[in-house]
Amino acid sequence: MDSPEAGLHYDELRDPAGRLRAHYELVIADLKKRDNSGVKRMADTARRLLAERGVTFNVYGEKGMDTPWTMDPVPFVISASEWEGIETALIQRATLLNTILNDSYGPQKLIRQGDMPAAMVLAQPAYLRPCHGIKPPHEKPLQVYGADLARSPDGQWWVLADRTQIPTGAGYALENRLITSRLLPEVFRDARVRRLAGFFRQMQQSLSAVAPRRVEEPRVVLLTPGPYNETYFEQAYLARYLGYTLVEGEDLTVRDDRVYLKTLSGLEPVDVILRRVDDDFCDPLELRNDSMLGVPGLVRAVRAGNVALANALGSGLAEAPAMMAFLPGLCRKLLGEDLLMPSVATWWCGQETPRAEVEQKIDKLVIKSAFRVRGREISFGEKLSTAERAALIERMRFAPDRWAAQEQISFSTAPAWEDGKLVHKPVSVRVYLVATPDGYMVMPGALTRVAASIDSPLMSMQKGGSSKDTWVLSDGPVENVTLLSTTRTPVELRRVGHNLGSRVANHLFWLGRYAERAESTARLLRSTLLRCSPESGMSETPLLLPLLEALRSLNIIEQVPMPAFLAAQQEQIEARLLQAIFEADHPASIRSNVAHIQRIGVLLRDRISVDTWRVISQLSDAFGAADNAQSVTPMADALNVLTRIILDLASFHGLAKENMTRAQGWMFLDMGHRIERTVYISELLRAGLRSADAENPSLLEAILEVGDSTITYRNRYSLLPQLAAVYDLLMLDELNPRGLRFQFQRIEGHFRHLPREQNSALLTPAMRVLIENSTRLQLCDPTELARVEPGQWSQTQVAKLLTQLIEAMPQLNDALTAGYFAHSTISSSDSDSDAESAAADTPPA
Repeated sequence: MDSPEAGLHYDELRDPAGRLRAHYELVIADLKKRDNSGVKRMADTARRLLAERGVTFNVYGEKGMDTPWTMDPVPFVISASEWEGIETALIQRATLLNTILNDSYGPQKLIRQGDMPAAMVLAQPAYLRPCHGIKPPHEKPLQVYGADLARSPDGQWWVLADRTQIPTGAGYALENRLITSRLLPEVFRDARVRRLAGFFRQMQQSLSAVAPRRVEEPRVVLLTPGPYNETYFEQAYLARYLGYTLVEGEDLTVRDDRVYLKTLSGLEPVDVILRRVDDDFCDPLELRNDSMLGVPGLVRAVRAGNVALANALGSGLAEAPAMMAFLPGLCRKLLGEDLLMPSVATWWCGQETPRAEVEQKIDKLVIKSAFRVRGREISFGEKLSTAERAALIERMRFAPDRWAAQEQISFSTAPAWEDGKLVHKPVSVRVYLVATPDGYMVMPGALTRVAASIDSPLMSMQKGGSSKDTWVLSDGPVENVTLLSTTRTPVELRRVGHNLGSRVANHLFWLGRYAERAESTARLLRSTLLRCSPESGMSETPLLLPLLEALRSLNIIEQVPMPAFLAAQQEQIEARLLQAIFEADHPASIRSNVAHIQRIGVLLRDRISVDTWRVISQLSDAFGAADNAQSVTPMADALNVLTRIILDLASFHGLAKENMTRAQGWMFLDMGHRIERTVYISELLRAGLRSADAENPSLLEAILEVGDSTITYRNRYSLLPQLAAVYDLLMLDELNPRGLRFQFQRIEGHFRHLPREQNSALLTPAMRVLIENSTRLQLCDPTELARVEPGQWSQTQVAKLLTQLIEAMPQLNDALTAGYFAHSTISSSDSDSDAESAAADTPPA
């Protein structure tokens, strides 16, 4: 591996004499034993593990929400002695920034006494005037802090940026650790790498400590902007790891200056919000009025002291690049000591002398907004032409206080695996701290980011960069810490966790519906395609028409040709069936349904297991294989896709059945599944009854095939399918999991365990719909079909019942939505008031 160009970059691996640095010896020795082929296998294993665990990062502007997270398998190593200095310096810096935030939203002595320009606070877009005067719990507005560090060519660590609003990446750092320790288990143990779990355990304790209510288990939620945010995976991952509820703004509501979570049982109080929503988006009433991500009234609840936020609203104030220019003086003023780790050299152009200096050496500086402004690109002076520099200087002179300049540094380089060999890549390190009762605790690790190339001026995952695990070594034995509590206090035994949120219940319900919709559609299309093959010569027209009619009734195809024209329209029929499988813009196609399943799976990342996520994420692979095959037999490819989708969805249903506890989440998933199956079976049976060949054994065989009940029928009856027996099996048999009676029994069983049904003295609207139609089904007599004259089956009690059941399912869906997804009340155990939520959660139909 070639060394970086001398003098331009600090070499993390070797000293100036070319000797391997001591803290890298074990890692490099292990890599040498593996040779290039072994390291390649390790890198391939890392990619596979990340893909299996569903680790993603959303790149803005790209189609699709999931971009695979990239991780270099060679860790970045920091010695114990060097880390001690970093740790001390960052604790000092976090303390300083916390003090500045307290003053800026409090007495503002620094401005009054002339120690900091008023523009550093009052001119900032990040300064939230509605939050002035709000005192955070324990005077710690900065509960979690992140610092981006880089090393200059002389070996000095510098702070490139402060992350005081919503420091992201700690979850990715943890995920990198889990992967790397699995790839290098012996080296990880022998090198005595410090563990990360203690940091996250401290985070749990610190967030619980700021809760305004003195309860044994305060309710902490993680507020996310949603699945389109670049770090949504990390937010879901952290929520699950820390045991917090992942919520979006619509999941919360404010009543009487208190924040509540909408759950199936009503509104439950929230004590602490670990937020990933930007400051000004958090409350559309008092902050940014066009925000769809926040919670109306949140600022009032914070001001009243009824909820704690981490970090406090307005903490983004301290992230301003211009602020760095004043930190050395403020550190001496507020803490009485020099700043231990300098910021990258910074000039604020709002002062005349620094502005003149910036104009003089603009070709060596990085010019950026003095305050953090979304969408404003930074300019590298060395890359600007003479005319561009002159134009930039004119813009800076027009509004000098809006501009800042920083020295452009050359990042240090560390070994990375690329194109089958070890190379030097520029790196920067993001370190995380969490508040404690007596100061701050530093995570003994970090998220190391790797630039895309040696000459890249940016360290960004959005610009093609990757990441590394960060190993902080210990001089002594490493404590084996765990996130789980080690206290011996008696535990209160439970059968369920916290009450399920309404939005999560809604997503689980629709996940069940879309999964069953995709499977039932696939079964119906497969049976239709098999009877529409060229080999049959369209000779099975009596069987094909009812199947096509069922597809039309379910809006899967648009129209069914007249029987006389069926054979002549074979190509058009085949084209429509293929569209119903592959067409992404077709709202009822298999591909569209799979996309819905995967989208809802993303929304439920913190609620579903890794295995379930793997199955969901691989559903679309069947289409990719068919798209790349370029086969001359599209019908055969279509049948292969349908069979694979059916098998993959069977895996999903099996995991849900065997691995999910029978709590509220599973009940709503299964109810969605049962409602959708009821619709499909009813439409199939009704289409069969409408056919002039309703008694045709071949048609009944096709109905049994779609209903996956052929084997059951043959085991019971040693004769050709007969109308009454087939309808009895698929309608009234409570032992047949594909039968209508079975679906109603399961739905009714779930309903009786739901909180509103148990607490209501009268039948709820949903239960009324359910009982009314379940009773009709039980009273139905399919044997009457044997006594009806041919051509009159559509007028029978059975046919009318099927129509009623089909019409009842939307009514049941609406009643569920009104009762559980869009309407919550405060439970009596949590509040004396009966305030009700008016916010509705639109089902992802």
